[in-house]
Amino acid sequence: MSPSNQDHEPLKLGTLLEDNVQFVLQALGNSSDIKIRHIRIDLGGTPLNGAILHVDGLSNLHQMLQSLLTDNTAPDKAIRSSEQLLEYYKVSVISEGSVADVTTMQELLDSLLSGNSILLVDHCSYGLSVGTKDLKARSVEEPNVQSVVRGPREGFTEVLTWNTAMIRRKIASHHLWIESMKIGEVTKTETAIIYLDHLVNEDVLSEVRRRMSEIDIDGILESNYIEEYIQDKHFSPFPTVFNTERPDVVAAGLMEGRVAILVDGTPFALLVPAVFIQFFQSSEDYYQRSDFATLIRLLRFVAFVLAMLKPSFYIAISTFHQEMLPTTLLYNLASQREGVPFPAFVEALLMELTFEILREASVRMPRTVGQSISIVGTLVIGQAAVEAGLVSAAMVIVVSITAISNFVLPAFNLGIAARIVRFALMLLAASFGLFGIFVGLIMVVLHLCSLSSFGISYMGPLAPFRRSDQKDSLMRVTFPRMFTRPKILHPRNLIRQKRP
Repeated sequence: MSPSNQDHEPLKLGTLLEDNVQFVLQALGNSSDIKIRHIRIDLGGTPLNGAILHVDGLSNLHQMLQSLLTDNTAPDKAIRSSEQLLEYYKVSVISEGSVADVTTMQELLDSLLSGNSILLVDHCSYGLSVGTKDLKARSVEEPNVQSVVRGPREGFTEVLTWNTAMIRRKIASHHLWIESMKIGEVTKTETAIIYLDHLVNEDVLSEVRRRMSEIDIDGILESNYIEEYIQDKHFSPFPTVFNTERPDVVAAGLMEGRVAILVDGTPFALLVPAVFIQFFQSSEDYYQRSDFATLIRLLRFVAFVLAMLKPSFYIAISTFHQEMLPTTLLYNLASQREGVPFPAFVEALLMELTFEILREASVRMPRTVGQSISIVGTLVIGQAAVEAGLVSAAMVIVVSITAISNFVLPAFNLGIAARIVRFALMLLAASFGLFGIFVGLIMVVLHLCSLSSFGISYMGPLAPFRRSDQKDSLMRVTFPRMFTRPKILHPRNLIRQKRP
């Protein structure tokens, strides 16, 4: 048997144990982590050779070996063949959670490399795949990025089965359906498409299945691989796929009619369709009073506007429109910029680039020194730049408020979009003043209105405007008044609860 035959047609297992074992070793390059435990079984007075194959570190053989080694004799005299013996072991002896037949070499290799153990016996053309995966992973912890003051403290882990179980625990309904799919010719990464069958729009679900099935890549190491394949626009700074590491956010999205995509090996799940307003919503909005949640949500919109426009407005007003400033403020700004050798655009660009460098350095630095670097960068370097006359004190304030506003946004990828747009608006402000800013904003709005996510308008329910969906957009009303699901998602069942 040669591994090359595997490329043309499924290669069946042979009847000789030694040939099967040698094929596995040859196909895996005699890797040192492939372990083989040879056993001998008494088949009606005739010794029968067998072997248990597993990958060291991926499997836990303790329970399986205990079952086999304590019962290595066929008790029934009617068991006279290897096939009958494996069937007896499958039904009566092996106490593991899942046992399946493997008849081809490809099935054997896939099952072995996924953490299962393979039981082979001589003179038998198939084997048993036993679920003995030994999951060594990070325990369930509070998410670091999407933390809340009030609400659940659990977040997804890198184990797919744990993540699906956390969703099952929150939605204990028979309508919660999970479809598995392996993606990646080399990694064969397990993915899951999760939805509520009585709510999800069939067109959206079919489109998710189609885009997922068309992914052709060697490996999937994180959910962003899939996100870039299934997103609607590839050259837009604004994300059209929502990601989260919180099970409660996924559960809430599913109950609105969305589809969740989970990938083994990453704690970040994907939610589609995604709309622009969704990136300003936090799970904590629904764990606080509606009036306070509305206030905080409006604050996020203000922060988003500041993160995009504040440096460009400062550049435009200080360069082209000084007459818009009060006389006292104008004198103060002029006195501060008296010794600055750069125009306002270059000054703002230097400060923004410096802050971006400090931000990335604080992320990559070890935690023990990361905070020290950020403090030194923001305080010492900023103060030294002002005293050296390289930048004005007003510019330091503008850049600082802009950076803080960027961190107010609950979605990190929306903050990245604001940073990209900010640099473009700064260039337009330095070239054309307020006119350039307004032209840039019009282009941004037109671009946002042209986006869609799996057939759903990206700016909904604001454009097109849907009055019934405004209960959870710019503001959040109380739960008794949120008796319908968002119409923009076209769920199969629109009614969430009875009217008050």
